[in-house]
Amino acid sequence: QVQLAESGGGLVQTGDSLKLSCAASGRTASIYRMAWFRQAPGKDRQFVAGINWNGARPVYADSVKDRFTISRDNAKNTVYLQMNSLKPEDTAVYYCAARGLPANNYEYWGQGTQVTVSS
Repeated sequence: QVQLAESGGGLVQTGDSLKLSCAASGRTASIYRMAWFRQAPGKDRQFVAGINWNGARPVYADSVKDRFTISRDNAKNTVYLQMNSLKPEDTAVYYCAARGLPANNYEYWGQGTQVTVSS
């Protein structure tokens, strides 16, 4: 099993930056890929960004490309999401997720951290 714990959310203004962290524990050696998702009130959960555990193949949703950066620090078993130029539409609960191989779906999820961007 893998446990994930997000942190770093908060209330910011339009144009501000925020950095989310996701600390992984447990069977971290089984992790192949990690990702960030978000869910706004009344909307479906959506993919934000993903990265392989070794740092390869970062992928972003079009809505956050050029504003958000996903990275990882394997020594700390932590994945980060640097969010710049935040907009009110970025307001959501942000979730960290992880999957191993041969899983196609994300098996492990954190509890989420709230990000609120005021206009």
